Amino acid sequence: MSERSTTFPVSALLRHRLAWPLITLALLLIVNTVFNSSFLHIEWRDGHLYGSLIDILNRAAPLVLVSLGMTLVIATRGIDISVGATVAIAAAVAAWLIGGSVSGTESRFPLPVAILGAISVALLCGLWNGVLVAKVGMQPIIATLILMVAGRGIAQLITDGQIITIYYTPYFFMGGGYLAGLPFSVFVVAAVFVVLYLAITRTALGLFIQAVGINPTAARVAGVQAGRLIVAAYVFCGVCAGIAGLLISSNVKSADGNNAGQLLELDAILAVTLGGTALTGGRFSLVGSVIGALIIQTLTYAIYSLGVPPEINLVVKAVVVFIVMLLQSPEFRAQVGALARRPGAGALQ
Repeated sequence: MSERSTTFPVSALLRHRLAWPLITLALLLIVNTVFNSSFLHIEWRDGHLYGSLIDILNRAAPLVLVSLGMTLVIATRGIDISVGATVAIAAAVAAWLIGGSVSGTESRFPLPVAILGAISVALLCGLWNGVLVAKVGMQPIIATLILMVAGRGIAQLITDGQIITIYYTPYFFMGGGYLAGLPFSVFVVAAVFVVLYLAITRTALGLFIQAVGINPTAARVAGVQAGRLIVAAYVFCGVCAGIAGLLISSNVKSADGNNAGQLLELDAILAVTLGGTALTGGRFSLVGSVIGALIIQTLTYAIYSLGVPPEINLVVKAVVVFIVMLLQSPEFRAQVGALARRPGAGALQ
């Protein structure tokens, strides 16, 4: 009785969808701590908290935002591989609206106009994708591939093929400023997450998204406006990418139409799947996507801090993600367990 009472809770916890993402994140934190004794050290310096963990939170903010938007799209059986291009477009629009004054106190347009302009353009990008998928009937990967390719060209047209350096000091606060000791980007992410989480859990929106993801035809028969919901998911994903573009350009004080948001769509998809969201639609987890984004950023930090050569760091990231996805797979764990229980499995012991 006592043995069953102690082992059952452990097995039940391991079956929770967030168990393996949390274990993976904890292991990465341990690895970083082993190779860097000051990794967990946080101190107060220059009026704000300073340390590796704070740096990870700040740099993970854009990825978390894009992952939240990607979660809704994937939950509706879609995919959006154009978020990186949308990031570049939003950053380019913001930089153009702010202008190139070197005084640090002047802007071509007021800062709220620049921010709203960038987010509005990102919203239109999401609307374009949503209409192609839900109304025209294109496959999501093809529809978003169009903007992925064309978006880079649009961003470079806006920047005239150059890297636009931003000198307007108030703009830097979004991606590099601090509030109450923490990076301001963390508060931006928290606000988006709370609003989305309340909308998913306190209204019928979450059930509608699951219904569309599991069976779109049955959802339509039940009265769910599947088309509108899919368009709204892509619009929200575009807005999240636009805000991420603002944070990135604010942090680096420039807009690069060619490289801003490069491969961000792949990291976002990895983060969402690491967090337990099913690529087949229906099942999704906002908290899991946040944890997945933190896993990606912590892994990136570990790769660079351990001195892994740049030419193989993507291979290392792919191997780690592959191993984690295998451990998260119930089928893989069941096969390993079956092999371990086969007669003669312990003969060599």
